[in-house]
Amino acid sequence: MQAFVYHGPGKKALEKRPKPEIQAPTDAIVKITKATICSTDLHILKGDVPTCQPGRILGHEGVGVVEKVGPAVTAFKAGDLVLISCISACGKCAYCRNFMYSHCVTGGWLLGNKIDGTQAEFVRIPCADTSLSPIPEGADEEALVMLSDILPTGFECGVLNGKVQPGNTVAIVGSGPIGLAALLTAQFYSPAEIIMIDLDNNRPEVARRFGATAVANSTDGDTMDTIMKIAAGRGADTAIEAVGIPATRELCEKIVAPASVIANIGVHGTKEDLHLENLCDRNVTITTRLVDTASTPMLLNSLRSHKIDPKLLITHRFKLDHILDAYEPFGHAADTRALKVLIETS
Repeated sequence: MQAFVYHGPGKKALEKRPKPEIQAPTDAIVKITKATICSTDLHILKGDVPTCQPGRILGHEGVGVVEKVGPAVTAFKAGDLVLISCISACGKCAYCRNFMYSHCVTGGWLLGNKIDGTQAEFVRIPCADTSLSPIPEGADEEALVMLSDILPTGFECGVLNGKVQPGNTVAIVGSGPIGLAALLTAQFYSPAEIIMIDLDNNRPEVARRFGATAVANSTDGDTMDTIMKIAAGRGADTAIEAVGIPATRELCEKIVAPASVIANIGVHGTKEDLHLENLCDRNVTITTRLVDTASTPMLLNSLRSHKIDPKLLITHRFKLDHILDAYEPFGHAADTRALKVLIETS
């Protein structure tokens, strides 16, 4: 089969690999129909993820058709169309019983990290009964790929952790794909204002189309004035950090109101200073989280009832045999205006 393989920092290749086989009774083999590229894949290619070793097939998002199941799999059979979760979960350990699937003692983020992933023609899914979701009849497969990771991440780590409420002012710092996913799902709770903040002048139009009530450019010096004017001088009730660098987290600290929440989605890979001297008397809550995908059933229902349209996030489409080309626009999103890049296997 064809597969996109990481060979160390800055090294990647599309190459032939053996088809995966059932290794445990709870496994399923899925033929991928559609996959996508995540910013985490870019981190891996830079060498920032030591758990991902050279020789690994990348990818943790996708939709496909079950080809084969192990003898212990009861929820799926060959021929079923399924959504692949970016998080593998045994469903039995203490963390899984508390819906913290990302901390599953035998699972968590495995695909495209510790085991071969979805940027290939076939993938082995461990704990298939609790790591796959049946696809509703008539659902759009392209939209569904966005529910593997990015939509539950924006919703769980940003909106739920950020305690978004009706009538609130929400500021989202970073209007890349994950920030836009938070924007889409924040609207479930009818906040009064959703302000998107970014340094890219191309993104405001996209953010408004996705439902932002206001936009601000973080480089022009008026971000604070914009927030305070909209929020009647108080600041944001929820600030969602969706980039993962010190400057954006520090901006969140500055724009939040008393008794507010800063919800971190971005992956912060370097040491940072936390300015508690500016926060300790303001009742500010700071949250962190890895996506659990516990919200996937709800998001599937919302997609089926047309409450969300995650297909809006897709800006580029490539076939698997051109995946090396697909990484170029995604890796240079500021120039190409890329959001999510869809990979099709046929």
